[in-house]
Amino acid sequence: MNQVTSTGGGTIRILIVGGGCAGLASAQRLQRELQQDLRSGRAEITLVEAAPYLTCRPLLAEVAAGAVDPRHVVVPLRGALPDCRVLAARTSRIDHARRLAWLAPQGGIEVELPYDELILAVGACSRRPPIPGLAEHGLGFETVGEAVALRARVLEQLDLASTTRDVELRHAALTFVFVGAGYGGVSALAELADLVRRVLRDYPNIQSEDLRWVLVEPGDGILAEADPELAESALEQLRDRNVDIRLGTTLESAEEGLLVLSDGTKFAARTLVWTAGVRPAPLLAATDLPLTADGRVHCLDTLQVVGPDGGPLPGAWAAGDCAAVPAAPGGHCRRGAQHALAQAELLAGNLLATRTGAVPEAYHPEPGDASASLGPRNAVAHAGGRRLTGRRARLVHRARTLRQVPSAERRVRILADWLLGGLFASGPRVP
Repeated sequence: MNQVTSTGGGTIRILIVGGGCAGLASAQRLQRELQQDLRSGRAEITLVEAAPYLTCRPLLAEVAAGAVDPRHVVVPLRGALPDCRVLAARTSRIDHARRLAWLAPQGGIEVELPYDELILAVGACSRRPPIPGLAEHGLGFETVGEAVALRARVLEQLDLASTTRDVELRHAALTFVFVGAGYGGVSALAELADLVRRVLRDYPNIQSEDLRWVLVEPGDGILAEADPELAESALEQLRDRNVDIRLGTTLESAEEGLLVLSDGTKFAARTLVWTAGVRPAPLLAATDLPLTADGRVHCLDTLQVVGPDGGPLPGAWAAGDCAAVPAAPGGHCRRGAQHALAQAELLAGNLLATRTGAVPEAYHPEPGDASASLGPRNAVAHAGGRRLTGRRARLVHRARTLRQVPSAERRVRILADWLLGGLFASGPRVP
């Protein structure tokens, strides 16, 4: 069991800003390692997050498809961190030179919070450009509520298409467009396409060839954060399932439900899902910490923030999507829950090591250890240097996803959802 003390010999105050994967994982390890100090008052861990819960975003696609209960992908922070102080508030600014953070609780006045060690784990935010009609007609895919709303929207369109006599309205109802081919967009499209395929038996006047699934991606490939070989395999499988994939294409307008793409294509669609791009969390610009050109916190490979002299900035750490962590060759570590969790574990260990005078370890991302869901019976994955597809890849993907859930109770519930879903896969479908 580690023991640490503050520089002044009193209680060490550790402030974690952000309750996502990286924030919660680092807090849980520190809670385990400093259990005696936390209970005796020699250490204090405070985690600040606007919402007092973690959403397991890799599982949102399965929530949208009805494979996982929405309640099971939400982890209450206070339950996961019984020995820590969890504050449901927004962090408005940070002055690390003075070791002060300012919190803005909902409906309250701004308050100061002093600290000794700072861990930034605020992740990234969805980026929505000012495309005409996007705000009015586009659905997001960041929260459990949005995943549930997307499922409802898709099923509503099937009901509409099965009853209307308006041919144009029917085509628009059966056209589903996803903008952004990252993990979220690809998984959501694949899961929902399979859901629709399974419920079509309840709509005898709708055939599978009546459906149109469109994936719009401004880049030159899908799953940009994945290994190129893995991404290419996923691309081939989606095209084999008649998904219309538009690479190097952007959405120009969505006014009145008429979608206009940069390649000149125009068509009506009643379901538009925006999952394209992220931007740095606004808080990062309200700190005195160094940022990279893309707005992330400039870090060393030990997860310490870079100081003015190029060495570590005392008392400042960052992990997850908000941290620019060096990775060979000459770039930065990719975003994603896998790296966020691994970085958070190492960060907590390094913080404890530096408080006792030990040398912190460097973070070395494991190449090729990635996977993506392509429906309830399919996925692509790398395991042991091999590329997997189909059911074996699906098992690997689900095992990895389950390990990322920071709650044993939630893991059991999600596993039960999967087992029951497989058991009753041929049973009646309910919305």
